[in-house]
Amino acid sequence: MDVALVDSGGANIGSVRYALRRLGAEGCLTADADTIRNADRVILPGVGAAASAMKKLRGSGLDDVIRGLKQPVLGICLGMQLLFEGSEEGGSDCLGIIPGFALKLGTGPGLRVPHMGWNQVNPVARSPLLAGIAADVYAYFVHSYALPVSDSTVAVTEHGLSFAAVSQSGNFFATQFHPEKSAGPGHKLLSNFMDLS
Repeated sequence: MDVALVDSGGANIGSVRYALRRLGAEGCLTADADTIRNADRVILPGVGAAASAMKKLRGSGLDDVIRGLKQPVLGICLGMQLLFEGSEEGGSDCLGIIPGFALKLGTGPGLRVPHMGWNQVNPVARSPLLAGIAADVYAYFVHSYALPVSDSTVAVTEHGLSFAAVSQSGNFFATQFHPEKSAGPGHKLLSNFMDLS
């Protein structure tokens, strides 16, 4: 299966590729519009800043390409935030595919930002992305901004407050955590993504 990893300038590409190889797929890091349009699956990965990622996507015309995709698309971490309308980080306008704005996580007693490490993920709606994954599993997070719970949210986690851990809107799916670093549950989620029809 042909998987395009959209090059938005973010880090963490190697671990996503390795996770795909374990599923028998090769991920091609690309900024080529035709390669992305023709891929069976598209992943928008990323560790970085929303403003710089969006600048790169707009500069290469990939913002419009991503908006027009019909195949399954998965945004991971920063990639999730880019699929939404915007981010409080730098006041960035994002792709606007899913309604909502990423907000900076609050600090408080026992709360560190960035939110880094393993945290529980709790389903709140049915999604093919979560098929066969037990409730209350743990996944690996590294982020300072998060999406509020909304109609697109299919799983939540808590770090001071509840926020979207997994979202879905049509053929667009997103995880705030890193499935490629989340052991068995992350492997299953990526496998489910690859099996989407």
